Amino acid sequence: QVQVVESGGGLVQAGGSLRLACVASGSTATINARGWYRQSPGKQREFVAGISTGGNTLYADSVKGRFTLSRDIAKNTVYLQMNSLEPEDTAVYYCKVPPPGSSWSDQRGYWGQGTQVTVSS
Repeated sequence: QVQVVESGGGLVQAGGSLRLACVASGSTATINARGWYRQSPGKQREFVAGISTGGNTLYADSVKGRFTLSRDIAKNTVYLQMNSLEPEDTAVYYCKVPPPGSSWSDQRGYWGQGTQVTVSS
């Protein structure tokens, strides 16, 4: 069983920054991989960024150059640094540990409960 917990959400003004953290515990081959997703009211959940077990990263076009992934393997934690935030970034941000061999579009995996990010204009 794998447990995933996100933290770091909050309210920030446009142009500001937040850093989200995703801690995972348990045993799976992909414990060091993470995908970040977000969902705003009335919209489907969308992929934001992902880091593979090997450290390869992928970002959605909407966040490239503004969001950055990093991780501390010893702490089983992946961080999502979000800079130059825009009101359009307002959403609940979810983190997941992906199943082995899956793509970032795969909805399977171990999901956290989400953390709210609100960007005011």
